[in-house]
Amino acid sequence: MRKHQELRVWQQSMDLVEQVYSLTQAFPDDEKFGLTSQMRRSAVSVPSNIAEGAARGSTQEFIRFLYISQGSLSELETQLLIAQRLNYLPDISLALASINQASSQLGGLIKHLKNR
Repeated sequence: MRKHQELRVWQQSMDLVEQVYSLTQAFPDDEKFGLTSQMRRSAVSVPSNIAEGAARGSTQEFIRFLYISQGSLSELETQLLIAQRLNYLPDISLALASINQASSQLGGLIKHLKNR
């Protein structure tokens, strides 16, 4: 079993979860079960899939879960852009930078694992 807590990408994605929860606190109440919930689920999915993949028995399975995390990052990016268009968030640049950093780290880890 790999120690997912030691992976920088897992640590970064945990920070991203906190960031998303903070950003969505100010959303309108009528979004509680809509965009707020969806964004939080997407964010939580990233470190969760990294952890689950790391606990799997094979490198191929780990890579598969890392790709799922990549997909969740793309979902979250889209949801942030929607929130900005709806004027729920005035500035999403820090969140987008965190997403780009996590995506880059995931890509690097996937490449590393494929080349082993």
